[in-house]
Amino acid sequence: MIRRLDLRGSAADLREVLPRAAVDVEAVLEAVRPIVADVAARGADAVLDWGERLDGVRPPSLRVPAAALAQALESLDPLVRAALAEAVRRARLVHEDQRRVDSVTRVVPGGSVTERWLPVDRVGLYVPGGRAVYPSSVVMNVVPAQVAGVASFAVASPPQRDNGGLPHPTVLAACALLGVDEVYAAGGAQAVAMFAYGTDDIRPVSMVTGPGNIYVTAAKRLLKGRIGIDAEAGPTEIAILADDSAPADIVAADLISQAEHDVLAAAVLVTDSEPLADAVDAELATQVPAAKHSARIAEALAGPQSAIVLVEDLDAGLELVNAYAAEHLEIQTKDARAVADRVRNAGAVFIGTWSPVSLGDYCAGSNHVLPTGGCACHSSGLSVQTFLRGSHVIDYDEAALREVAHHVEALAAAEDLPAHGEAVRIRFSPDAGRADLAAS
Repeated sequence: MIRRLDLRGSAADLREVLPRAAVDVEAVLEAVRPIVADVAARGADAVLDWGERLDGVRPPSLRVPAAALAQALESLDPLVRAALAEAVRRARLVHEDQRRVDSVTRVVPGGSVTERWLPVDRVGLYVPGGRAVYPSSVVMNVVPAQVAGVASFAVASPPQRDNGGLPHPTVLAACALLGVDEVYAAGGAQAVAMFAYGTDDIRPVSMVTGPGNIYVTAAKRLLKGRIGIDAEAGPTEIAILADDSAPADIVAADLISQAEHDVLAAAVLVTDSEPLADAVDAELATQVPAAKHSARIAEALAGPQSAIVLVEDLDAGLELVNAYAAEHLEIQTKDARAVADRVRNAGAVFIGTWSPVSLGDYCAGSNHVLPTGGCACHSSGLSVQTFLRGSHVIDYDEAALREVAHHVEALAAAEDLPAHGEAVRIRFSPDAGRADLAAS
């Protein structure tokens, strides 16, 4: 069901041998380019036309009526509503602690640099549809944007044929619960283009965040620069670093939980225990057929992106998971916290038996929009910082500028930019600031 890689004693380049989903965003760009161009030219009509052409669904309007949002929340299962409310509460606790504050540095007497943190003016938050329903992604996108102080944001989610052309009612309910009233029934590349260019009725945004399929990712890549983006999301990943203390049934269940997302989802177990590997194999053989989405899970586990990897010891295992830089990394070893402290590259790290990835997906308080495809070695997950921009404010008085003027002039001369130096010198000339008075 899942292949096995034995890297014990191997000197292979880990980046070359590690399993990874094959996702070629470049190959999709040409398919996405005409969609983006059409939306830029024709606006809402193009968004609706492409949705009907690609997904077979044409909503009565792009904007979801306020009454539909209210009805979705009113009709929501009370248990789901309570769970969403708790997810929101915990996410706010974590994300409010992330909010940066302005800092003032007194460089010299009379000279200071202030770093101000300003929220993005307006953002578009994408919530995927497809095989699953993701009200949790509403929470993970909206909460940090709200905490950051974003003044204006809109949510887009694909229209559903079974919901009269509106997004899934649970997604709409999550929006209503969070006070989001600007929601659009649009998916795929056309939704990203709608956010970037706007339409007659939709103001363009400065940034688009949220996961999506490869077409959404390609559109974000194509439009990056016109809009800011959080990341180019790929298929979801779980890596588990485990030793012989790990319970095989729990390890198998956690691998299955991520494989459930998509046939391209990656599930990787890294262990120095061959008996554990054998036991997990046996558990998968039992648990997968019993799962609701068994066919999808089996395909993901059998794919080239998934594997049980045998390593010499935990040190080798740590080297491997740091090279892999998984979206989600579970540590199920003896002294798991100490082992986790040695992890350098992971979107999120889950310590021990009682911190499964599923907890992080919903109610840990952490954010589940995380870097994939090895990008955790250089990128972070979605956070309040995603929606903030740092801006330096420079405030020098005459004495402070006079003190450093000769250094500015020397560096300007060294770079052969004499006008830079002159812009400082002129301020100290006897006639400085008198040109306008003389002219008047």
